[in-house]
This record gives sequence, C-alpha cells and structure tokens, in this order.
Amino acid sequence: MFVEDNKMKTTDHSVTERFLRYISYDTQSKEEEEQVPSTKKQLEFSILLAAELKEMGISNVRMDGHGYIYGEIPANTEETVMSLGFIAHMDTSPALSGKDVKPQLVENYDGCDICLNKEKDIWLLTSDFPEIKKYKGKTLITTDGTTLLGADDKAGIAEIMTMAAWFLSHPEEKHGKICIAFTPDEEVGRGADFFNVEDFGAEAAYTVDGGALGELEYENFNAASGHVVIQGKSIHPGSAKGKMKNALLVAMEFQALLPVFENPMYTEGYEGFYHLDRMEGDVECTQMAYIIRDHDREKFQQKKAFFEKAAEFLNVKYGAGTVTVAVKDSYYNMKEKIEPHMELIHIAEKAMKKNGVEPVISPVRGGTDGARLSYMGLPCPNLCTGGHNYHGKYEYVCVESMEQTVQILTEIVKSFATGKNVD
Repeated sequence: MFVEDNKMKTTDHSVTERFLRYISYDTQSKEEEEQVPSTKKQLEFSILLAAELKEMGISNVRMDGHGYIYGEIPANTEETVMSLGFIAHMDTSPALSGKDVKPQLVENYDGCDICLNKEKDIWLLTSDFPEIKKYKGKTLITTDGTTLLGADDKAGIAEIMTMAAWFLSHPEEKHGKICIAFTPDEEVGRGADFFNVEDFGAEAAYTVDGGALGELEYENFNAASGHVVIQGKSIHPGSAKGKMKNALLVAMEFQALLPVFENPMYTEGYEGFYHLDRMEGDVECTQMAYIIRDHDREKFQQKKAFFEKAAEFLNVKYGAGTVTVAVKDSYYNMKEKIEPHMELIHIAEKAMKKNGVEPVISPVRGGTDGARLSYMGLPCPNLCTGGHNYHGKYEYVCVESMEQTVQILTEIVKSFATGKNVD
C-alpha cells in the first residue's frame, strides 16, 4: 500500500506524485445543492491548486467566486499559433465517498485478481474486469475497496499540470499560448455553468477527462432530465374499492410503458435509453427521476415526446392531473460543433500514434463539460486519462498510461506550434 501525507507538496514533479497528492483531498460534489461549487471542500482544493499554479510559474492565475481556476503559459513564438486550452474538473462523483482515499500501488502487476481489502474480502476480479489483464507488467493504482479513487478527474489535473511544468522547464520549445482551467461540479452537471470562455482565452481546447489510454471522443449524448410526479389517493385498504389510487402502482405502470430494451442495461455504442435513476414515495404521492439519452438529435426528440405521451395516456386512464412530467434538456451532442474543427481530432490522433498509442475514437456514453463548452463557442473534444471503472470502489489507473497521456498532451501543443500535424 502506498501511503501519502496530506500536505500539498509542490516540489513533487512526476504525474504519479501529483496524482497521489490530489486524491488525498476530498472534493466530492453534491447533486442536491444548487450553488456552485456544491461543496465547500471543492473551493478549498481550488485555492490549493491556484497556489500551486502560481508557484510553478503559470502566468495570470485567477480564481473566481465559484472556484473556477484559470491560468496560462504565454506564447514564446512570434509565429501566429492557435491559443490552446486544457481543462479538467476538480470534483469527484457523489456515487461513492472520496474521503480518506487509501491508494494501493500494485507494481509489476501479475495479471491476476487483485485483493483490494483483505479484511472485507473485496477483490478486483479479472472475471468481472477482463481488460485489466492487458496491464500485466505495468504499475496500477487501485483503491482499498472502501472509496472511489478519484482518477476522474484528478488524473486529468495531474497530467495537465505535469505537461505545463514540462513547457515551463523547456523554454526553448516554441509554442503558442497554453490556457489551463480547472472546474468544479462536473459530476453533477454544472461544470460549465460559470465557465468564462472569453476570459479563458483559448480558441479551442481539450477536456482531459476520458478513460483508457487512447480514448478520443468528440461525440456524446444529447441529454435531458425527466421528473415525474404521480398523485395518488390513499384510502384504508379495508374500504378502498373504487376509491384508492395507488401512486406506487401507477409509477410502476409508467415505467412499464417505456420501451423495455431502451434501458441502459441493454444498450451500447450509439444506442440511447431511458434510465430510472431515483424513485421515492407512497400510495399518496410518488416521484421518479429519469435521465433520457440519445446521440441522434431526432431520436432524442422522439424519446422526450414518448415520455410525455406515457403521462398523457395514464392521465386518460386514471384522471387528469394524476401524472405530471417535466422534461429539461441538459446538454447536446458536441459532434456538430467539433466537425468544423476536425484538425483537433487529427492532431490528437497523430500525437497518440507518435507515442505508441492507438487512438480509439468512440462516442461518449455520458456527458462532458466539453459538450456544453463547444456550444458556448469553445470547440472542446475529450482526451483519455488512463483510468478505469470510474465512480466506484473498483476504480484504478495505470501509471504508465498517465505518463503517456502527458506525452500526448505535450505533442499536441508542439504540433499546433509547428502549424502542421505531428509527423
């Protein structure tokens, strides 16, 4: 087990050292909170990161009242070079605690099951996660089975910081302006709410918030939230005939009206879904929270319309006002905003290949701040970090993958400075 003290030591320079420092800070966001950041501990971490950026020599470091951090490395060439941004988020998922993370360093991984916690008999099984076998001989960082790890997205922060440090220590390497931003509350869908695109200063950017090494993403779901309120009528069951309206049963009927196989457990790739995320209530009143997703904009609109029609059908059956639905769009597929700027993808592909990494271009089955930022005028595809199994106790990251990601980021900057794709 790797034990790290909790002090923010800025003398450490490797991506692994940075990563281990960052995950020692609990920055879990809270979905039920409306303010940004949703938790005070994110703000505390952002103050520490801003101080580290300044100590490194990053220029124009500033932090706003919501905890967004911006900084830059000025261009050192007289050539006209696109100003390029790199973005990662500071918060970790509400799905599992990020407090007192106890990372385990698995050196020269043998390709077998990994015991995360002997006392609790928690194992990272190759039968459940066969992709881990490809890391035989590598160094992995895992959890101890009681928390998430925080590679989503502190691996991205560490990689951006390490890339920035490299350029600061190699002033002879010509480059355009490099813009850096770290954001709060990405995990609860508010990471771009107060992002100041104009102040950021980049013409295009990458979020460093993906998974396995090689992932390169510029398509994501169109996303909406669906809130369902079912008003029942509670009557003593002994005298309920012809009088009771059981909101719980109507809720079950609402779910049954949705297409069975348009459910996350049956979908992959470009297939969309309805996902019942939360349900609570009783006979009198029941509420259901859904997320609605599809890559195709037309299918997305159809899904939302069908969701509302299900409510209409039940209101005809059980009476007006029984079922009330509210559907709210969250974000859209960034593909249409990235396609006019495909040089961002081509350069990233070539940077990966130059570093011995085969690009894997696939749609994001989720969201990214980059999607919203792309619609705010900042084209922003997503790059890998080297992590796996985010948001849970089986999360892990490969050290060598983080190191290669740093090299990829560095090559991307170099390629823009030369005015041509990486050779």
